[in-house]
Amino acid sequence: MLASSTLLDSPTGAALRLHRFLPEGEARAVLLILHGLAEHSGRYVRLGHELADLGIAVYAHDHRGHGSTTALDAPLRRFGGRNGAAKVLRDVQAVRHQAEADCPGKPVVVLGHSMGAYIALNHARTFGEGLAGLALWNASFERGWSERLGTVAFKAEKALKGSDVASALFARATFDVWSRSVQPRRTPFDWLTHDESEVDRYIADPLCGWTPTISMVEDILNWQSAGASVTPLGDLPHRLPIHCLGGSEDPATAKGAAVRSLAARLEQAGSLDVHCHVVPGARHEVLLEIEPMRSEAVEQLRAFIDRCLLPSGQRRQKGA
Repeated sequence: MLASSTLLDSPTGAALRLHRFLPEGEARAVLLILHGLAEHSGRYVRLGHELADLGIAVYAHDHRGHGSTTALDAPLRRFGGRNGAAKVLRDVQAVRHQAEADCPGKPVVVLGHSMGAYIALNHARTFGEGLAGLALWNASFERGWSERLGTVAFKAEKALKGSDVASALFARATFDVWSRSVQPRRTPFDWLTHDESEVDRYIADPLCGWTPTISMVEDILNWQSAGASVTPLGDLPHRLPIHCLGGSEDPATAKGAAVRSLAARLEQAGSLDVHCHVVPGARHEVLLEIEPMRSEAVEQLRAFIDRCLLPSGQRRQKGA
């Protein structure tokens, strides 16, 4: 297995921190990992090693405003001065092109965790043709937290503070609510995983756990809206295999209910190959959970990638 960490120049002007995990032999498939809010791609190194050993080439990069990616218009906690959300999607496409150049002809599957699932869904709506699979994990596309944020209150916060300061309203509507859902709790971030060592690493990491700026929240809300109703989901290629997964103790997805709702809307929108799974007992970061929950999530991912490699006629497809 060959692992490397480099900078990839994106057409958007960003220098993307990119981790690559390549099998020693020829890859069977490519997996692009899109990380969540207030974290970075370095937290997926263990998974990259595991999948590369199974013959899957793994690419994981830091989004704009996150980790070690740099761009003149995107300091930490901001996607960009203008059109930041669109630039994030173009960055994903730049990584995809690099992966396709490294592994020509190999099927490409995209996995998005939490906010990364918002990015993955919107990327697939625009660039979905030719994708082999789409995994939308640990994400709520429901109106719950955005309703708590409140359109009027959020606009007032923006008017008072401007776009490029941390949104205290967002923190109260999301992180604070999810933190209080775990009782008793050792830290404010126990809602992420039962694994105390992973929680401690997250807290100690200066690139994790911050509150996004108001401009970043606006972009996230726009991405989220694409999965909140049926019509935008119709932009996805109908035969694209989609995998929705969450944890039954994840407060960010209403204990998995939001994951099931997304799968139902995808089918209603015409997607023919949707699989949904909720990991019993798991919190938000299923890939950093304790055993056996983590192994269950990794096995779900491995099986999904294997299914994406099958000819479409051999996969389970509803309505086909």
